[in-house]
Amino acid sequence: MGVDAVAALVCGRLFDRLGFTVLGAVALVSALFAPLVFLGHFGVALLGMVLWGIGMGAQESIMRAAVGGMVPAARRGTAYGVFNSGYGVLWFAGSALMGVLYPKFRQELAVSISFGKRTQKSAGPLLPTPEERPAAGPRPAAAMGSAWRTSRWSPWDSG
Repeated sequence: MGVDAVAALVCGRLFDRLGFTVLGAVALVSALFAPLVFLGHFGVALLGMVLWGIGMGAQESIMRAAVGGMVPAARRGTAYGVFNSGYGVLWFAGSALMGVLYPKFRQELAVSISFGKRTQKSAGPLLPTPEERPAAGPRPAAAMGSAWRTSRWSPWDSG
């Protein structure tokens, strides 16, 4: 949790300066936690736990900041609710599936690790493409409104 707290501060500051690039970089770095935690000795596993903490810190700070930047101020409460609900439900579903798979593949832990890595990578298409992203740095909510989302459907568009 200590790494999580420090990573949240550092990643938040970098996000303010560099924008969505930081989110992608942190996702790639933190994806390395699984093989390090499960396949290494104590020192390597400790490094894997640090990478997990960095990923959690980024998810708790940058992802919420990204949601805040994509949605008009009047709809942020709904946006955070939808984001956190989806995040929680999908985390539970992934954990439940891993729990079902683990006893069946106890001898093949690599299956669980591979599943975790592929699940993380599958989130890539859900991220905005470069032409859809707002410019890096702090921006007024009005500047991020409908002009950025003209070609994308969003649950926040309906009144």
